[in-house]
Amino acid sequence: MVPLLVRGPAWLFQWRAACTLGAFVQQRTWAGVSRIPGLGGPLVQRGSSLASSRAPEVVLTRERYPVRRLPFAQVSEDDLAALERIVPGRVITDPEELEAPNVDWLRTVRGSSKVLLRPRTSQEVAHILRYCHERNLAVSPQGGNTGMVGGSVPVFDEIILSTTLMNQVMSFHDVSGVLVCQAGCILEELGRYVEERGFLMPLDLGAKGSCHIGGNVATNAGGLRFLRYGSLRGTVLGLEVVLADGTILNCLTSLRKDNTGYDLKQLFIGSEGTLGVITAVSILCPPKPSAVNVAFLGCPGFAEVLQTFSTCRQKLGEILSAFEFMDAECMKLVELHLRLASPVRESPFYVLIETSGSGAGHDAEKLSDFLEQVLGSGLVTDGTLATDQRRIKMLWSLRERITEALSRDGYVYKYDLSLPVERLYDLVSDLRARLGPRAKHVVGYGHLGDGNLHLNVTAEAFDVSLLGALEPYVYEWTARQRGSVSAEHGLGFKKRDVLCYSKPPEALQLMQQLKALLDPKGILNPYKTLPARA
Repeated sequence: MVPLLVRGPAWLFQWRAACTLGAFVQQRTWAGVSRIPGLGGPLVQRGSSLASSRAPEVVLTRERYPVRRLPFAQVSEDDLAALERIVPGRVITDPEELEAPNVDWLRTVRGSSKVLLRPRTSQEVAHILRYCHERNLAVSPQGGNTGMVGGSVPVFDEIILSTTLMNQVMSFHDVSGVLVCQAGCILEELGRYVEERGFLMPLDLGAKGSCHIGGNVATNAGGLRFLRYGSLRGTVLGLEVVLADGTILNCLTSLRKDNTGYDLKQLFIGSEGTLGVITAVSILCPPKPSAVNVAFLGCPGFAEVLQTFSTCRQKLGEILSAFEFMDAECMKLVELHLRLASPVRESPFYVLIETSGSGAGHDAEKLSDFLEQVLGSGLVTDGTLATDQRRIKMLWSLRERITEALSRDGYVYKYDLSLPVERLYDLVSDLRARLGPRAKHVVGYGHLGDGNLHLNVTAEAFDVSLLGALEPYVYEWTARQRGSVSAEHGLGFKKRDVLCYSKPPEALQLMQQLKALLDPKGILNPYKTLPARA
C-alpha cells in the first residue's frame, strides 16, 4: 500500500500511485455490450432490449398489480390508417419492435401496447394528440425509457408516443449559454455539444447515454450535479408543450427574468407526461470548469461520512460540485457483478467528492487543506485522487454503475427518498434488522449533498411477502421524518398511491383538479403519478 502523503500542493502528484489504471484492469467485457469511451468497463444501454432473449419474460403489469383498464377506445384499423397519414412510415406495429418499449429497463413492469408512433415535430405531436383526444385513445409518452418507477411504459394498450426522432438542437447562444433543443435529444450528446462550445449541461445522470432531455424535465430529474447547479426548476427557462387536445403551448423563452403572470412551465416540470407532452426545452448551461478533481475516500462509519461532508463544505466552498456516498455492500456488488475493484482499502463507507473551478492551483490548495484535516482527524482512512478525465470517469463509474450492479443481483425493490441528512442511513440499518435473511442485499447510497438516499433491496425474485414487509413501512418511516417518498425519480406507476405520505389531502385534490382541467379525458399517461383514488 502506497502511503498517503499530504504536504502542500505536491500531494497532487504523490497521493496514491493507485490513481492509475490499477485495479481496474481486472474488468471483463461481455459480447454485445456497448462501451463508453474512457470508461473502464461496459455500460448496458438503459432502455435497450439487450439480453431480452436470455432473460425471463416480464410479467404483465395488469397481472402483477391490482389495476383496472379505464374505458378508453381500442386502436382500430381505421385509427392506424389515420395515424399513418400523420406520421407516414413511422407507425410501428411489429410485435418484435414493440417488445422493448413495452418493458421498463429494470424489467419490472410490462405493458401490451400494439402501436408506437415516432413524430419528428411538435406539429406532428399536436396532430396525434388531437386525433387521440377525439377518439378517446390513451397515450403513453416515452423518451429514453430509463425511468425507475414505471412511468415511461404503458400499463395496458396505450399508444406509445416516442420522442426518439425529435433530436435536433434548435439554437445555442455562446454568450448567455442558453440551449434550445427538441425533447428527444440524448443528455450525453447535448453534453458533448455544449462542452465543445465551452459550457456544461447543468444535469448529469448515470443514464445520460440513453435518457432524453424531455424525459429529464418531465420527471424533474436530479442527478449528480444538483449540489452545484440546483434543480431543473431553476435551470429550465422555457418549454414547448403539446396539451391533451393538441394545443401547442409555446413558452419556449430564453429569458433569465420574466415576471409576467403565472410561471406555467413549472406545471409540466415533474408532471411525468400527465399534463402535456414536452416537445422542446430551453435550458441555461453554466460555463465549463477548467479544473476538475475527483477524490474517492474510505470512511470508518456514517458519522464520519457526515463530518467529512461538513468539513468539505467548510474547506472547499464554491468549488464543491458533488458529494456522493455508498456503503460497503454497494462496492461488493459492483465488484461481484461488474468486476470493478475498489481503488482504496475496504471500508464500511465510501465517498466521492468532485471539485470544479477555474484555477487548478487555487483548487489544489483547497483540496490539500481539506485532505490534511480529514486524514489527520481520522474521518478518512484511505483515498485516491483523479485529476484527468480518463481517471475521473473511472472513479465516477464506481458510483454511477451501482444501479446496473443491483439489476444483475436479482429483483430490486427501489426507494428514492429525501430525508434529513443526519438520519439518511438509519433506515438502511433498520431494514437490515427487520428483513433479515428474506432480503439478499439491503444497500444505501446516494446524493448526500442534497439529502437523497437511494435505498435498494434485492431478492432472487419478486416476493409479495417481502414487499409487504417493505411497504408501507418504508413510507411511514419516511413520513415520520417529514421526508419525501420520491426525491428525484418521480412517482410513475409504482409510487402513485404513496403520494399521500408526502403531500396533504388539499394538495392532492388540487393536483386532481389541474389534471381534470388540462386533460379532461385522462388520455395522457393514465395510471401514473396521481393516486388511483382521490
